[in-house]
Amino acid sequence: MAAGGRGNGCKGIHMPYTAKHRFARISPTKVRPIARLIKGMPVPKALETLHFSPKRGAKMLEKVLRSAVANAGVEAEPDEMFVQDARVDGGPAATGTKRWIPVSRGMAHPIKKRTSHIMVTVEQTQAQGEV
Repeated sequence: MAAGGRGNGCKGIHMPYTAKHRFARISPTKVRPIARLIKGMPVPKALETLHFSPKRGAKMLEKVLRSAVANAGVEAEPDEMFVQDARVDGGPAATGTKRWIPVSRGMAHPIKKRTSHIMVTVEQTQAQGEV
């Protein structure tokens, strides 16, 4: 395993831990403001913010954030971590022929069901004595 990886006993090396939720059935424009809100926050505060947010995308982001913290395992304490990056990219828009919206001149366009790729990266905060 490479230096700085998991399980090699290297203390003082902080790795970012990432979790993804791909093809989430929600529009990216609905989740991006919530992702911007938690970026740079300590993990406990971000979890509290997401838990009490009434938005549907906040519940998805909370699950991804909990997964990123779990990916860190026993190497990092959740209280000493912060949200390094929270990104929401657009996934493929499902344009099935099930539903159509009428447009001018007797035509119809398919209704696009937008999807998102939600990615959260957490990292351990630097201690006072570390560089």
